[in-house]
Amino acid sequence: MGRGKIEIKRIENSTNRQVTFSKRRNGIIKKAREISILCEAQVSVVIFSSSGKMSEYRSPSTSLSEILERYQQNSGEKLWDAKHESLSAEIDRIKKENDNMQIELRHLKGEDLNSLYPKELIPIEEALQIGLTSVREKQMEIWKMHKNNEKLLEDENKQLTYMLHHQQLAMDGGVRELELGYHQKDREFAPQMTMAFRVQPIQPNLQENK
Repeated sequence: MGRGKIEIKRIENSTNRQVTFSKRRNGIIKKAREISILCEAQVSVVIFSSSGKMSEYRSPSTSLSEILERYQQNSGEKLWDAKHESLSAEIDRIKKENDNMQIELRHLKGEDLNSLYPKELIPIEEALQIGLTSVREKQMEIWKMHKNNEKLLEDENKQLTYMLHHQQLAMDGGVRELELGYHQKDREFAPQMTMAFRVQPIQPNLQENK
């Protein structure tokens, strides 16, 4: 008894739909892998599920961009606009510029100079001289700044020492004033104590004379 035909329409049940998607996806990727290996064909498969999850297969030793470029050339379809092409050209330009800068850096470090002609060494020497001058100027600037900072610290130290000295003098002067005040009070108090403790003359006893 043969299998009945399956009507090709959207599966309403979400669980059945997900199961069917997983099975069919795996089957498509399996067939793509088989035709790539058996027939040495360049195959690329990209599948997006309803939830947005991507599944992909591409032939070994090939990239999706290479296959898309071949598709664009053979089909005449333009898969990307001039902006992407200009971006690719800009990336190539930056890579080339970076390579040139790496070569110049090696030359400035004294590497890979054997292949250069004498006139090609002149700008390298000039660049080194300019760099050396800039380094020395920066060193002098830092040295001056350091000296200025030292002078500022020295001036602040002198000012603090001066202030502390005057505070100490003021404190010493206050102590002396207190001592002088105590001495003055002692001098004023001494005569009073003398008068208070002065011995009175002995008066005759009137009762004895009776």
